[in-house]
Amino acid sequence: MSIVNLGLIQTHATEDKADNLRRTLQLIRDAAAKGANIVCLQELFLTPYFCKREDTDLFDLAEDVPGDTTAQCQALAKELGVVIIASLFEKRAPGLYHNTAAIIDADGTYLGKYRKMHIPEDPGFNEKFYFTPGDLGYRVWDTKFGRIGVLVCWDQWYPEAARLTAMAGAQILFYPTAIGWLKSEKDSLGTSQHCAWETVQRGHAVANGCYLAAVNRVGTEEETEFWGQSFVASPYGEFVGKASSDKEEILIVPCDLKAVEDFRRIWPFFRDRRIDSYEDVTKRWRDRD
Repeated sequence: MSIVNLGLIQTHATEDKADNLRRTLQLIRDAAAKGANIVCLQELFLTPYFCKREDTDLFDLAEDVPGDTTAQCQALAKELGVVIIASLFEKRAPGLYHNTAAIIDADGTYLGKYRKMHIPEDPGFNEKFYFTPGDLGYRVWDTKFGRIGVLVCWDQWYPEAARLTAMAGAQILFYPTAIGWLKSEKDSLGTSQHCAWETVQRGHAVANGCYLAAVNRVGTEEETEFWGQSFVASPYGEFVGKASSDKEEILIVPCDLKAVEDFRRIWPFFRDRRIDSYEDVTKRWRDRD
């Protein structure tokens, strides 16, 4: 099918993991009722964003992927006939954890998972304490409603991640996200930070000739005010759907996948890449000496 309806679920999270799951499953139902074909949840939707501090007890929040939560999402995907992208805290082994997105097809099939590759370490975002960098590479999945790629939050800043995923054939890039302002920085840097976040992702959509969907959370958790504003950008980088900054929302955005082919014919960036000249991109830095 050419027209695919994306459903971006932008919500808050409480300390009650079971309630977060219950509410989110209902929001998926609501999104399907509004016509969504592919539903993407925010990063780590089952919990508050717990990486604001280092606490070994918080590893207890992790779970198997696939596991109980994915099983419930699989049953719901099959019932509703929708694709679900669910961002989870994965326990791989004792002492080994990942920030992982599970991809479930519209017939309930568990297609696989993506483990977040780029792990930040900043004030209020102490993710290196919790997450091992992903080791599954940049992947795509053929779903009932199109070929999709999934990356996670901090991956948003890296054009290499978007490029490699698009090069595997992704028509839509999904980014489950948890990003916001520290209260101490909002007045001085807030507008600039948000502008940078939107701009870099819109650039990924253009450079790769695909749709891009970023799903953020809302609400204030301790010193972090999540800025919401989940959005979908077209291959031209234009906003084709955008949520509010502070409200729980289900954003439904129709996307014409034929536009991906049309765009790439007009602006054939993949054809014109000078792959013979890119060797240094795999280095940490180009030293002059």
